[in-house]
Amino acid sequence: MENLAPNLKRQRLLVEGFLGGDVDEARVKGYFKHLCKKMGFQAYGEPIIHSPNGLGKEENQGYDAFLPLIDSGISVYIWSGSKFFSIIIFTCKDFDEGRAVEVTKNFWNADKTSHMSF
Repeated sequence: MENLAPNLKRQRLLVEGFLGGDVDEARVKGYFKHLCKKMGFQAYGEPIIHSPNGLGKEENQGYDAFLPLIDSGISVYIWSGSKFFSIIIFTCKDFDEGRAVEVTKNFWNADKTSHMSF
């Protein structure tokens, strides 16, 4: 991928996996709070969390969430029935990707995860 803005710092990490246990809005909020604490990220607003509540396909039910960070943001996508998550951490500063993967894996009790930087 061509770096169209080399003067702008961007670090992006995609983490996906299968989570242990059930998910509700409180657990999604808890993830944002936990990740920020462990990684030293600073939020400047409250998490925005949506759930389709039965709209659309049954297999796509779950949560779509975003937390704005002073240095960008975190997006969380959860498929409740499949117990699958896809999380994007996007920052305008460096962070320890290995630590972010471990924090995410541990929080969601994920036996198997995959991740990629871009």
